[in-house]
Amino acid sequence: MLPDYVVAIDPGTTESGVCIVRTSDYGPVHFVKIGNANVGAWVFERIQCPYRLVIEMVASYGMPVGKEVFETCVWIGRFIEQLEVPGVGHEFVYRQEEKLCLCHSTKANDATIRRALADRFAYGQPNYGKGTKKEKGWFYGFAADTWSAYAVAVTAIDRDRETGK
Repeated sequence: MLPDYVVAIDPGTTESGVCIVRTSDYGPVHFVKIGNANVGAWVFERIQCPYRLVIEMVASYGMPVGKEVFETCVWIGRFIEQLEVPGVGHEFVYRQEEKLCLCHSTKANDATIRRALADRFAYGQPNYGKGTKKEKGWFYGFAADTWSAYAVAVTAIDRDRETGK
């Protein structure tokens, strides 16, 4: 049985996108782009019940990488230490998996992923489902890294539903 919430992280070298999502209806509950050192405190201020930790993981495709990739890997480990729930653990979602799950193509980019999410959860709403201040949409307040964190959560929930977890 799935926990009620997924805490999804799109990690970066200094800041990360974090999104807390209800597993029952994929509803984004809280989301933010925040300094890495503050991620644990931000999450624990907003959710105490059992949740699942899902982090976008770095993958190697045979190309040289810079120090930023390794710094991001260090932060992934630190997030696991800070946020792993006993008995539930953590999971990784790879970018290729997101692209295939949400867009059915490995050639997808941030814009096509955002469009796929908007079409799925906020079809017909203006501004990629953000809506307006007066009439807030499903994705009201979302920005670059929060879209990515939400994509991580949706991919993980879809994967679990597909495998019957």
